[in-house]
Amino acid sequence: MTKEEKELWQKIDAFALDEPGVSFSFSQRLAKENGWSCNYTNRVIAEYKKFIFLCCITETGVTPSDPVDQAWHLHLTFTRSYWVDLCQNTLGRQVHHNPTKGGEQEAKKFDSFYTSSQTLYIDAFETAPPEDIWHNNQQRFSDIDFQRVNMKRNWVIRKPRIPITAFLVLAVVFGICGMFIQAIADYGAFLFMLCIFIAITIGVYKWESNPEEHNGKRKRNDGSGCSTAGCGGDASHQGGHDSGHHGGDGGHSGCSSGCSGCSSSGCSGCSGCGGGGD
Repeated sequence: MTKEEKELWQKIDAFALDEPGVSFSFSQRLAKENGWSCNYTNRVIAEYKKFIFLCCITETGVTPSDPVDQAWHLHLTFTRSYWVDLCQNTLGRQVHHNPTKGGEQEAKKFDSFYTSSQTLYIDAFETAPPEDIWHNNQQRFSDIDFQRVNMKRNWVIRKPRIPITAFLVLAVVFGICGMFIQAIADYGAFLFMLCIFIAITIGVYKWESNPEEHNGKRKRNDGSGCSTAGCGGDASHQGGHDSGHHGGDGGHSGCSSGCSGCSSSGCSGCSGCGGGGD
């Protein structure tokens, strides 16, 4: 970094997104709206600040990861914090969020922007972006079928990453064992086998529900605070951001988050993953 870039980064890094004295802060809102842990949320906020810095030091487009884009979306709804405190008083420039126009050319362009963004990240911070926040290009532009769900009216059950055929095979094996045990009238053994099957099913479900706790990628972050009570609280949402989802006619099927691109000149548009906007 140049001297000017270091000074800019220090100002961005010191920028506080959580307003003191509020009962439902930015980080708590971000965690609740996305179903994230407080630790992961703080790490996303740290990456969001890095993304804003990248916007300011390049004349070409840069595209955020989806978690970073969610932080950006939410910050835009805090209009005074974003436009006055961040853009005007901290950056000295406007950083706009422009959704994709859709189409194959946009898809290719912003896929390239996403790749170059990570290269720029490494050059600026001398480390690779965290993989559990900055996903690879394929996941970034395909894992996009999101929509708002009222959690008080709906149950949301995670689809297992383990193929359903594996569960079916396991069920068949236990069924055969059960019939064999019944044939020899050993009901104690049958109940034992049933308990093992239930325990395995519950274990797999819990593992699937919190995969980041098992892949070694969650790291401690010293960013803005986010209390456990705040993350899981029942505070009302005001001024929430609703991202649309539209099918695309390009190389990617769509982009619910309104995948974004921006440059220091005021923004270069948004990734061409088929749609979505603010």
